[in-house]
Amino acid sequence: MKCKQLLVKGKAKSVYSTDDRHKLVIEFRDDITAFDGGKKDVLKNKGNYNAEVSAFFFEYLEQNGIRTHFFTMVDPHHMVVRKLEMIPLEVIVRNIAAGSLVRNYPFREGAPLNPPLVVIDYKDDARHDPMLNDEIIVALKLATPAELKKIKKMALEVNRLLSSLLSDHGITLVDFKMEFGRQGKTIYLGDEISMDSMRLWDKKTGESLDKDVYRFEKGDVMAIYNRVVQRITGPVMNK
Repeated sequence: MKCKQLLVKGKAKSVYSTDDRHKLVIEFRDDITAFDGGKKDVLKNKGNYNAEVSAFFFEYLEQNGIRTHFFTMVDPHHMVVRKLEMIPLEVIVRNIAAGSLVRNYPFREGAPLNPPLVVIDYKDDARHDPMLNDEIIVALKLATPAELKKIKKMALEVNRLLSSLLSDHGITLVDFKMEFGRQGKTIYLGDEISMDSMRLWDKKTGESLDKDVYRFEKGDVMAIYNRVVQRITGPVMNK
């Protein structure tokens, strides 16, 4: 699979057309950013770690009935995916109160959320990704009511599957972000699922195992990413 034209260059990934009009290649770069790009660095192997974890999760989800855009890895930084019409929504599932939910609302840090909360933001850096409700999404014609119902159902099922998987490896899935796209009338899970897009805590110690380590200078973020890759892709821990 050969990369051709650069289609999109985001904060940490680049998307290329290929010689197959139905497929794209995503390059996971070593760039890392936080605070709407206010903090940025290039860290060796960062793209590799996120690509490996994303591929692992996509394969696991496919095996459990979730349609994703993932086909295969070309090399440690390049992933072949299905070409989708991406829906400009960030779908966040929250299992525990943390981050902006605590900053903006009277939730207690670490409080369990049962059932999990599904929060949807408008993917628009210029507007700082404002939160949306269903009525605004439909009014902007970003998704139909039927698509929204499907997206929320998929998001909660992905959350159930990943929460269980991560728990078996001694990790709590606090919250995470997903993006979805269409091919015809079918909705697929797209983008990535990695330490960049998840909030993960060690079940025993509460230690951060995600990009918060970089955001808030809690230690060596690449050492943490490497540990997470080894834990997730390795044998299940003793409970």
